[in-house]
Amino acid sequence: MNAVRYALPLIFLGTTALSAQNARLLVAQKGDHSLAIVDPATGSVLGSVDEGGFTGHEVTASPDGRLAFVPIYGNSGVGKPGTDGAKIAVIDIAAQKVVGNITFDHGIRPHDPVIGPKNGLLYVTTELDKTITVIDPKTLKIVATIPTGQPESHMLAISHDGRRGYTANVGPGTVSVLDLDRHKTLTIIPISGNTQRIAISPDDKWVFTADQTQPRIAVIDTATNKVAHWIPLEGNGYGSAATPDGKWLLMALPDQNAVAVVDLSTMKVARNIPLNGLYPQAVVIAPSGKVAYVSCMHSNQVAVINLGAWKVLRLISTGKQTDGLAWAGR
Repeated sequence: MNAVRYALPLIFLGTTALSAQNARLLVAQKGDHSLAIVDPATGSVLGSVDEGGFTGHEVTASPDGRLAFVPIYGNSGVGKPGTDGAKIAVIDIAAQKVVGNITFDHGIRPHDPVIGPKNGLLYVTTELDKTITVIDPKTLKIVATIPTGQPESHMLAISHDGRRGYTANVGPGTVSVLDLDRHKTLTIIPISGNTQRIAISPDDKWVFTADQTQPRIAVIDTATNKVAHWIPLEGNGYGSAATPDGKWLLMALPDQNAVAVVDLSTMKVARNIPLNGLYPQAVVIAPSGKVAYVSCMHSNQVAVINLGAWKVLRLISTGKQTDGLAWAGR
């Protein structure tokens, strides 16, 4: 298990930074090495937190909406040469400052952070070790590691019952199925020569990942751990998210500057939504299920989509190379 250094100067001392917070949209600004904090009600950027000159691609928030966790990946893309990040920045959202760091003892390229829906633990893909690292967010200590059995385990989805994890393994083009309780790999599902991003349906029946060798979505049946459906797209897909009611999957189409809306009852694309923003990446849906947020990396914006009218409400200007998104609060 990796050695960790951690600091907790403001997190557990009862400061005003820990008071109950309004909902916030968290936006990773790769080009600025910072995290933007956005008021989703007004679309205004409330502040930008410097990550210390390092690059975080993804972000998640603690269940109470007080802290953000930003793994510092490095200055390269997955599977490409570059620096190897070795820490996770802990940010007080209200205070808009870094209040702690989880530091690994070697370069590990930590990437996608996910909070366990039942146990509240922090799960992070630690790519170079071919593992998921499990961290107690209250103490910032590592409590376990889970092997994925594959290189380039880049993104993670966790079932809503907290029992299963699914990693998109980019270069191998596979998905690893993990037993999160027993800390073991159950099986590895072949998808294609290259796959990206991963999402799960609210009922835990389906896992979705985007084939990068041709424009289509692989739909995995979690009961059999096999690809049950292929959904054709107009362009290669990337990040996705299912609506809370389980009716729709929104899939970013970077080369189309659009989002595909998949009807999960038919497993077919029902419509494409032009974004007016460039090169969409990540999709986050508000807990209400009424609004979706899509990061547009090449135009440094977040597109806000009304899920009743299926149209863009506004574009929020954020920092350079807008990428990972997360919802904080309720």
